[in-house]
Amino acid sequence: MSLDVRPVTRSEIADWMKAVGTGFLTPTAEKPGEELVADRFGDADLSRMQAAFDDGRCVATFRSFAQELTVVGGATVTADAVTGVTVSATHRRRGLLSRMMATDLAAAKERGEVVASLIAAEYPIYGRYGFGPAAWAAEWEIAVHRAGLDPRRSGQPADGGRIELVDGADVRKTGPEVHAALAARQPGIVGRGERWWRMRTGVAPRAPHETWTEPFYVVHRAANGEADGMLVYGVDDKWGDSKQPLNTASVRDMIALNPAAERALWHYLCSVDWITTVRSGYRAPDDLLPLLLPDPRAARIVTHADWLWLRMLDVPRALEARTYAVGASLVLDVRDAAGLAGGRFLLDVSDSGARCTPTTRSADLALDVAELSTLYLGDESVRRLVDLGRVEELRPGAATTADAVFRTGRRPWCPDVF
Repeated sequence: MSLDVRPVTRSEIADWMKAVGTGFLTPTAEKPGEELVADRFGDADLSRMQAAFDDGRCVATFRSFAQELTVVGGATVTADAVTGVTVSATHRRRGLLSRMMATDLAAAKERGEVVASLIAAEYPIYGRYGFGPAAWAAEWEIAVHRAGLDPRRSGQPADGGRIELVDGADVRKTGPEVHAALAARQPGIVGRGERWWRMRTGVAPRAPHETWTEPFYVVHRAANGEADGMLVYGVDDKWGDSKQPLNTASVRDMIALNPAAERALWHYLCSVDWITTVRSGYRAPDDLLPLLLPDPRAARIVTHADWLWLRMLDVPRALEARTYAVGASLVLDVRDAAGLAGGRFLLDVSDSGARCTPTTRSADLALDVAELSTLYLGDESVRRLVDLGRVEELRPGAATTADAVFRTGRRPWCPDVF
């Protein structure tokens, strides 16, 4: 029997969710209940929720949703956020993902979305669809006793700001405001809706495999009383043979609007009695964290990997949305095997902004849409991609010019998984 690849109906959502659990190796004996289905997908656009069925059984899943992505300079672009991608082990290598991806990206292009985005569970999968890693993530582990902080300090900042322990209801009120302020300046940030905050504070329904342990919630307020940072963390319960505490604090979320708030939150966490190790959660690879400690060697990187992947759908709108470090003109010959975003484009950057238009001029650089997507948020070097054979320099010096144009002083960062 041929495989049926199509959008799901409302009555098939529970089967779709169960298939997602199978694909991500979190199976459950029962299908999700109606309360969970309604909470997760009550307002979902079912045309963006695909599945493959074999004799009525859901064997592959794919979903996308509308997302706002902050780009360099603080503007946002509309993104086609891809998630819930699975193919059951019994149905691999039959082109199911390719069919669903082609349908979704074509629809996103038709809707006018500027880019597509995703968090890749595996590196090799998405490059063939025009995605490239645009922001990386790092996680540090801090040996608190080696950090060099004064153990006699209270954990409160000395600059007039203050640390407050709050509850989930406070976070649902204050968190969106702090996050919105961060999203106005940090490339790589994606939007957080109301349900995101309910999920992260324990009040939304959960699937059977999703355990919930109440964390600690912390808000940093500046001297004027305004919230400018937030920290959410959990702590394990581990003691040594000599009755000494050996607890690890694991950060679930930490956002700060300025270095003072960032410093205060990390120093607070490292001052809590019984915590001997701190796991930072995923941060930007150039995060300030190690250098906020008197002894940066107390923080060692335990994870460094690709995180946010992007795929351009509209090159002119994407390139015109962000800002650039210097003025220049570049002609980019963009290849796109899917026929969605390819072409030759003239990028003119000046003090008045950026203009990107189709052109017949000779190209300075030739590259695949995946490589341009990798360069988009300023996290990668054009010269490095040239040396790797992934970008072709057609005019001598063009790679140097492009690096001066595209690169940013700080690396992009996406704190969320979706």
